[in-house]
Amino acid sequence: MKIHEYQAKALFREFGVPVPAGKVAETPEEAGHLFDELAVPRAVVKAQIHAGGRGKGTFREFPDQHGVQLVMSSEETREVAGRMLGHTLVTAQTGPEGRVVRRVLVEEATDVTRELYVGMVVDRQRASPVILASTAGGMDIETVAATQPEAIFYEPVDIGLGVRAYQSRKLSQKLGLGQGDFARQLDLVLRGISRIFVEKDCSLVEINPLGVTADGRLLAMDAKINFDDNAAFRHPEWKELRDVDEEDPIELRASEAGLSYVKLDGDIGCLVNGAGLAMSTMDLIMLHGGRPANFLDVGGGADLNQVIEAFRILLADSKVRAVLVNIFGGIMRCSTIAQALVEAHRTVGITVPVVVRLEGNEVEQGRKILAESGLAIIPANDLTDAAQKVVAAAAGR
Repeated sequence: MKIHEYQAKALFREFGVPVPAGKVAETPEEAGHLFDELAVPRAVVKAQIHAGGRGKGTFREFPDQHGVQLVMSSEETREVAGRMLGHTLVTAQTGPEGRVVRRVLVEEATDVTRELYVGMVVDRQRASPVILASTAGGMDIETVAATQPEAIFYEPVDIGLGVRAYQSRKLSQKLGLGQGDFARQLDLVLRGISRIFVEKDCSLVEINPLGVTADGRLLAMDAKINFDDNAAFRHPEWKELRDVDEEDPIELRASEAGLSYVKLDGDIGCLVNGAGLAMSTMDLIMLHGGRPANFLDVGGGADLNQVIEAFRILLADSKVRAVLVNIFGGIMRCSTIAQALVEAHRTVGITVPVVVRLEGNEVEQGRKILAESGLAIIPANDLTDAAQKVVAAAAGR
């Protein structure tokens, strides 16, 4: 689960991570008032969407308007906010469809002499959370990792102890901050993001850039926090932070039905049980020249209604030209999938070719249901056969 920059910075303040003064606005008038309230000579208006690259992104309706804009007066703040709010911001991360901006952050502008990067993620190779730090602040960290791996420094973090003082000192030295006041400030920043990461069950906490200001401060100029959805039951407060307008409506619908769904850009719909089998299915589709339209795992314990809803979700994607149903019945019964497919055809209508590969629990009952249904199902003997057939069907062969 992602949250907006202004929400992440509110958490930073709560945990002692310094951020520039600022507030969020939903109207141009409110944004103008916030500039006056800040009582600063200049401010920054920042579009709030769940995507990076806002500073370089542009608005579809105003090609000369970027998602982050410097302003010098309340009147200019209102004008800039008016060109952002309600309009579509296109960045490298949104894709060409962009995202509609519904809020802007009005924040004090700060003189920054250096830009650093700090973040915290789970490192599965080290089997622990790690602090990442780099002198290449303001850049995409994945690009830095690929082109300048030596510019990224790692420190594993014990979740029971948090960031230790010696680790902060080590990173301060590597970042060129020395061992004086900046080192003490960095220690507060790292301890703060470490506490947020653990206490709020995060999968990512990131400051990019961490600004070194002309007046001797470290400030989180940007903030990104992702929560681990698996911990949602422990955090009822997340409900207030969730912005469903920023989520794909089909993915949201799947989530509410208890299904794991991720929309992709291909034309072959996939309905599979088990994440590993789903990944293998998509790999084989790609291997045989096709492109999956989604990742959809109905899980091992889905009931008839959930599977029917899964078919509805698949068919709601207008790009889908064929569907591959690949079920290995362990807990899941092949007969349930077959019944759901028949019911989906009856209630929703299936107008694209469907390739079905069933194995495992109640497979004979499932095959019998499909054989007696009168539906134009394309049966497959194994996974390779299924992938070849669905690729051919999607291509109209």
